[in-house]
Amino acid sequence: MDKEPLISIITPNYNCAMYIAQTIESVLAQTYRNWEMLIQDDCSSDDSLKIALSYAQKDSRIKVESNPNNVGAATSRNNAIRRSKGEYLAFLDSDDLWIPTKLEKQMQFMQANNCDFSYAGYEHINQDGKSMLVQAKATKHLTYRKLLLHCWTGCLTVVYKQDLSNKIYGPILKNCNDHALFLKVMPHIKNAMGLNECLAMYRIREGGISRKKTNKLNSFYQLFHDYEGLSYIASTFCLLTQIIIKQFYKYKKITKSESITNNI
Repeated sequence: MDKEPLISIITPNYNCAMYIAQTIESVLAQTYRNWEMLIQDDCSSDDSLKIALSYAQKDSRIKVESNPNNVGAATSRNNAIRRSKGEYLAFLDSDDLWIPTKLEKQMQFMQANNCDFSYAGYEHINQDGKSMLVQAKATKHLTYRKLLLHCWTGCLTVVYKQDLSNKIYGPILKNCNDHALFLKVMPHIKNAMGLNECLAMYRIREGGISRKKTNKLNSFYQLFHDYEGLSYIASTFCLLTQIIIKQFYKYKKITKSESITNNI
């Protein structure tokens, strides 16, 4: 690219002292250099804020802010979006990782395909950073309706062009808040496409909110019915398609030699 647009990386953080240094290091390792990393701490009680601030002192592109009260991931993400200055937004939670060429490949892909919203494949790792030998696939094209049927967009891989004069913020949900945000964004997008290449690592942590399946299903239904205004039948149908696609299509098993953890 002739000129690298500024990308604002949105990183909510809560008690991720074990992982946040690795997350920040994966951003510092990016071959794409024009970014700002907006870490929004949600009143952490561990050393994660201290670790983030130590990185911010070394690199001015890393900008840390603390919420005055514990408000959850959705509000933390919105607070980071509010202070973003980038033409593009990218998302990376404080326990996930990117491969070094993630932003560069995605921006080249977006330019080549004239799209203003992109996402990519990602690999599951456990809380110790070891590959679980499962990768998520990225469907080629995405629309609002297709996103209702399934959350194709792994939050840690999403990059989209934003209107700085009319920023979009997500609904305040305990679960599925990233999906809710992207559903709000989609009507403003001209062309959304997936890069079916594994560019990131999603950490599966025992006891994490996203692992509590009943709560997550309830949040999906609330999203469809209360926020998107779907009927009971349509909301139930979308809930079922979430489960079916996740179970039978979205993921593929890989071998150790295919794992991206061996190549970074």
